[in-house]
Amino acid sequence: MIRIATYNVEWFDNLFDHDGALLLDDRWSSRYNVTRKMQLEALKTVFTALDADAIMVIEAPDTSRSRETRRALEQFADWAGLRANTIQTGFISHTQQEIALMYDPLLLRVRHDPQGVKNDTNLPAFNTEFRADLGNGEDERAHFSKPPLELDVEHRVSGERLRLMGVHIKSKAPHGAKGALEVAQVSLENRRKQLAQSIWIRERVKEHLDANDPLIVLGDFNDGIGFDTFESLLGRSSIEVIMGLDAHKPEKELILYEPHALHHQRSPSNAPTSARFYKPKRQEYHSVLIDYVMVSQNLRSNASWRIWNPLEDGGLQANEALAQALLTASDHFPVSVDLPLG
Repeated sequence: MIRIATYNVEWFDNLFDHDGALLLDDRWSSRYNVTRKMQLEALKTVFTALDADAIMVIEAPDTSRSRETRRALEQFADWAGLRANTIQTGFISHTQQEIALMYDPLLLRVRHDPQGVKNDTNLPAFNTEFRADLGNGEDERAHFSKPPLELDVEHRVSGERLRLMGVHIKSKAPHGAKGALEVAQVSLENRRKQLAQSIWIRERVKEHLDANDPLIVLGDFNDGIGFDTFESLLGRSSIEVIMGLDAHKPEKELILYEPHALHHQRSPSNAPTSARFYKPKRQEYHSVLIDYVMVSQNLRSNASWRIWNPLEDGGLQANEALAQALLTASDHFPVSVDLPLG
């Protein structure tokens, strides 16, 4: 049995200096009313409890001329005493947020294996550009500020192989927009860009499913089924596109499986949530399901999922220290899947 998880760590980059050393001090982090030491200690508690063989870290520390994702996460893993202490990155982000895999090197072999780089596919590599058909007679040019991380993973004991794809697609939020009209215009524009990214990912997913590759697509998708009115304009959510749920009577083997997404599709009013954002104007929290671990049908059997949300998981509520750490560490909660491999 192996455990694979995704975890979006809010403002992880701000907890390290340029040498990747941890900023274990009492200065404020970028999380409200949380010091850098408090956030790092909380993250240590969460990562230790998670005890995953591989964690896809979303919003990982930055790589740039003066900073390096791998160096920062290695020092974090060493300080926290994690066995997932080896780091694999891919195409560098155009932002201060990277996608990186932390994994246990005694159990797994991992290599960056981006598709489309050597003309081995009809689709371009994720660090280039793609023209997506939105399905309504319009095209949209797609590109990623944070290119998905494509990995080939081998279990050292059994020799079983997996494909992992770490994803952080564009938010639909109209950041910076003013007034109702501009908010609507920016929201629709962002929704089109997000949908184009999702179509690109889905085309890559289909290539792997057609080849019967064991595949896991995981990360922060900034969307869910039935989230907003723009779905009625564009016909589908990003989650439906990537999972293959929007096709007419699709072949079962070409559908990715994610129980939380399907729960939300059937019963949105009592679906689980993976992130919790504070709305200052309303002075209240808004909880949503936007983090997912999707698996191919050949991995679905006997797999077990968990959202590490202490507000909804009774087992986590019973552990007061861990529950508090999960609330302090990030505005997202980890999502994990246990697979009968090895």
